[in-house]
Amino acid sequence: MQTLNHAKRLWLESLAGFSPEEMVAGAKRAIKQSEYLPTVHKMLQFCAEGDNGLPDPRAAYREACNAPSPKANHKWSHPAVYHAGRAADWFFLANNPESSAYPVFASHYKKICERLMAGENLPAPSQTQLEHQPSKPLSKAENAKKLAELRAQLKI
Repeated sequence: MQTLNHAKRLWLESLAGFSPEEMVAGAKRAIKQSEYLPTVHKMLQFCAEGDNGLPDPRAAYREACNAPSPKANHKWSHPAVYHAGRAADWFFLANNPESSAYPVFASHYKKICERLMAGENLPAPSQTQLEHQPSKPLSKAENAKKLAELRAQLKI
């Protein structure tokens, strides 16, 4: 009985920094994402995540790996996923097995999430735009002149 009281006190003291709503939301996330009851440490993480729209690290990794190029033009679930992918290096993510790429991505993602929790704002990725008016085609004389310049440079 005394051990149970100590355990309850530990949980109560650990979760004291969260509102009841945050604790309920954290418990719902724990139920949704975990197969077993969470530890105090894991419950603190679930409560700290809050309702900020951030996907869990594994889902963020899959989104980053499956996003088409150009990456900035993809509709991201959250800008943090884009920034973590960019920090981990898109080429590295695409060309390495998940066993080596995921830990690198997860590390960057965790750091970015911590910055977000501290109040930092992440800019949305700037999207690449195609030019609205294509340039005017060159005349035959201008094309011939450019071709002659290229041949002179290449000594053909």
